[in-house]
Parts: sequence; C-alpha cells; structure tokens
Amino acid sequence: MRLHHITTPLLALAIAIAPAVAEKQFDREPPLRIVVSVPAGGISDHVARLLAEELQPSLSRPVIVENKPGAGGRIAVDVLTRSAPDGSTVLLVPIIVPVIGPLVFKDLNYNPTRDLAPVSQVATYQLALAVAANHPARTLREFVAWAKANSRQATFGTPAAGSLAHFLGVALGRDSGTELVHVPYQGAGQLEVDLIGGEVASGIAALADLAPRHREGRIRILATSGPERSMLLPAVPTFREQGFETAEATGWHAVYAPAATPAQVIDRLSGAIVAALGTPELRAKLVALGLEPTGTTPEQLASIMAADTAHWTPIIKAAGFNASRQ
Repeated sequence: MRLHHITTPLLALAIAIAPAVAEKQFDREPPLRIVVSVPAGGISDHVARLLAEELQPSLSRPVIVENKPGAGGRIAVDVLTRSAPDGSTVLLVPIIVPVIGPLVFKDLNYNPTRDLAPVSQVATYQLALAVAANHPARTLREFVAWAKANSRQATFGTPAAGSLAHFLGVALGRDSGTELVHVPYQGAGQLEVDLIGGEVASGIAALADLAPRHREGRIRILATSGPERSMLLPAVPTFREQGFETAEATGWHAVYAPAATPAQVIDRLSGAIVAALGTPELRAKLVALGLEPTGTTPEQLASIMAADTAHWTPIIKAAGFNASRQ
C-alpha cells in the first residue's frame, strides 16, 4: 500500500509536467530553415511561409523562412550547400534554379544533380500568352497568322530575359515558323501596362498574373501552357490543343536538401510535405495564389527535373541566350 501511495502522486506529477517538458524540447529542437531565393512577398516566399505553418506541428519543431534573394538563386543555393546535411536546412525554389539556370549560366556555383537532393515538388503553375483586348487575333492560330503578316510588329513581352516565359515564346516561334521578337521587362507589372496599351503585340507571363486583366476584359488570353487546361481559366485552350505541341511549359516550386542528407531524413521531410499539401486549408491557399498543389516523392521530383531539362535544352540552345551578357 505504501508503494501504491508513493507511485500515484509521482505518476500524477509526471503527467502534469509532460506538456511543459515537451514544449521545452520543442523550443530546444533546432528549427527547420526553409531558404528561398526571392525577397519577402515573392511567390516562393508565400509558398514557403504557407508550408511552414503546416509543417511546424507535424515535425514538432520550429520552422522558419529565410529570404536569400539575388544572383538568380545562386545566393540561396550557396546557403543550402554550406549547411549541414542533417535535415535542418532545405531550399524552396522555382524551376528556374534547378533546371533553367544550369542551361543558361556557364559559371554556376552549383550543379543541381550533384549539390541538390530532391525532396518534393510543392506546386505547379501555368503560363499564358495574351494580346490586347482590341487585337484582331481571337485565337492563337489567328495570332500566328497575324505575326507572319506583320513581322515588324510581332513582339512578345515577358517579365524577364532568361525566364520560363521567354523560352516559351522561343518555343512558340520555332513551332509556328514565326519570327517573334522578344521584349524583356523588369517584372510583370509594366508588361501588363504595355500589353493593355498595345505597346507590345503580345505578352507571356504566369497565368495567375494575367488572368485578372483577362477577366476584366482588358486583355485576351489566347492560350495556356500546361498539358491540360488550367482550373483558373478552363475555357481557354492550351497551346497543344491548338496544334503547337512543343510550346508547352509547366512552372513549379520544389524543395531540396543538401546533397549528403541521409535518405531517411529526406523521406521524412518529403512525407511531411506531401501530408501538408493534402490538407484542404493549405491547398485552398495555394490555389488562391494561382498554383496547383502537387506533392511528390524525391524520386518523382528527380524525374521531373530530368524531363524538363531534356525539354528545355534544345529550345534554349535555339534561343542563343547567354545569361552572362544580360
């Protein structure tokens, strides 16, 4: 009986202090850093912060986002590659960093297949080609015919040189046999202004950026770039549907770890990300940003990278684009 009387209060005390101990352990656990290659407010930053909110309770550790913008993602990659391969630091970047950058820069400080360990794709997005509301072309084929008849005016603006939008325009020109002149901008904002005003014949940018002006009737989106129609504008056909099969582009955001990170650590992170992307709350928030949530295994992400690299290599070579000259 005496033992019983002693054990019961001790058990009660252990139960009482367990939450406090767990909280202290949580506080002491090294935070998971999600490094992003854009400033605060950029789309990758939004994705990272939304993901961090979902990951923190499931991983039972703090999750913080660190912005390391500049140099086309090279600064952020450098932070990752210098980090311990213990699952405490990951990188969330768009397709431009692991796929496009290595194809346009000859002096990169990283090799994506050597230095980046795929964890999970997070979300995809489509691009779109649009013209001014008063442009005579109402379909993509009509625009191509117009461009061939008006070669001096056949321009396409994009948010940046060397962007996915830039190379989609190159792909369309190759596919249609049309000489389209690229006009690079510093972001989508001024591009939209000039597109609405007819200063540039067409514009290619993220569908989420162009869709609001399309719905307002200020521009007309003629095609979207995915393998299937976008849920944002299901009435608009894809490039492929209209007969331009190589003019296809799917942008995406994905998470990577340092190359030497143990497989079991990567698998745990990947599983947590996939589970987070399965929650209705996070999915709805990403859709509101114009993204389509995915969630993949590390192996699936590696396959996506390989396929996109194979797709874009000949197109970028045809463009003759040299990033070091920009």
